[in-house]
Amino acid sequence: MTDKDNLIANPLVILREELDDWAILFDPSTGEGFAINPVSAFIWKCLDGKHTIDDIIKKLHENCDDVPDDAIDSVNEFIQDLLNRGLVGYEEQGF
Repeated sequence: MTDKDNLIANPLVILREELDDWAILFDPSTGEGFAINPVSAFIWKCLDGKHTIDDIIKKLHENCDDVPDDAIDSVNEFIQDLLNRGLVGYEEQGF
């Protein structure tokens, strides 16, 4: 595993946890907010520069009930959306 594989959340983005583990991601640089479900909030918390996507999938299976077999597809889609929005990057980008 190389450092470039380690995903890291943009430190400027704010996670605000709401009721029932739902959350809002707020990007102060754009003024945009995004509602995320509890699983997405769990994934966001794993984006600390220490975990690869495979690590995150493993943690989902360890900590969540009824994780579907194709969860990796959903995780990849969510992370790609975060990457496209500039909310997450790779360790080497120096967030």
